[in-house]
Amino acid sequence: MSTGILAIALLASGCANNVSRQTTGSIARSSEQLSTMNATQLLKAESKFAAAYKANPKDKATGINYATVLRMVGRDSQALAVMQQVAIAHPSDRDVLASYGKAQAAAGQLEAALSTIKRAQTPDRPDWKLLSAEAAILDQLGKTEQARGLYRQALDLAPDEPTILSNLGMSYLLTGDLRTSETYLKKAVARPGADSRVRQNLALVVGLQGRFDEAQRIAQSELSREQADANMAYLRTMLAQQNAWAKLEDKKNTN
Repeated sequence: MSTGILAIALLASGCANNVSRQTTGSIARSSEQLSTMNATQLLKAESKFAAAYKANPKDKATGINYATVLRMVGRDSQALAVMQQVAIAHPSDRDVLASYGKAQAAAGQLEAALSTIKRAQTPDRPDWKLLSAEAAILDQLGKTEQARGLYRQALDLAPDEPTILSNLGMSYLLTGDLRTSETYLKKAVARPGADSRVRQNLALVVGLQGRFDEAQRIAQSELSREQADANMAYLRTMLAQQNAWAKLEDKKNTN
C-alpha cells in the first residue's frame, strides 16, 4: 500500500486513537461525548479541559480527557506531554497507562507505546480494550498477524464490540484487502454503540474502492455536507496523484 493511502487510513481510523474507550465512569462518558462532537465543539471542549488541567494537572479524568481531545484536534505532541505528567502522578493506573500508550502511538513513539500498553495489561484479568490497543500499534509496526491474533482475543472477551471490529477492518485495509475490510466495518457499523469514527472508516474503505457516491452518503450521515465533500475530494486527489488505486488493485491481484 502506498504511503499516501497509509496516511489517509491512519488519519481516518485513528488506529491508535480509536482503540478503546476508557473504563472509569466519568472518563467513559466524556470520551463518548467527544466522539460525537464536530470541530467547533471539540475546540470548546479543548478550552474547557485546558482550564481544568491547569487548575489540577494531576487529576486522572481531566488529564485523560484533555489528552483525548488534543489528539482529536491534531495536537499529538501536546497530548503526549499531558499524559506524561498524568502518568507521573498515577504510574500504575491502567486507564492512565492505556491513554499514555495511545498518546505515544499518536506521536509516533510506537515501540514505547507498545511497552506502555503491555504494562497496563494484567494476564489474570485481560482487558479487551488494551488487547485492541496493542493490536492497533502492532498493525502500525507491520506485525499484521500478531495484531489480528490479538484482535480476535479481544473479540473473545467482547464479542461483536464495534471498536474492535473497526480496528480489525482497518488492519485489512492497511494490507490492501479492501473487501474483507469492508465486511468487518459493515459489521461494526451495524452494532449498537458504533460511533462516528467507525462510520467514517467505512466511508473511507468504500471510497477507496471507487464507490464515491456511496462513501459520500455514509460520510454525510455523520458530517456536514461540506465536510463530507471535502473528505471525498481529498481522497480522490490522493488516489489520482499517487496512482494508489492501481497499486491497491495490483496488491489484491497478487494475494
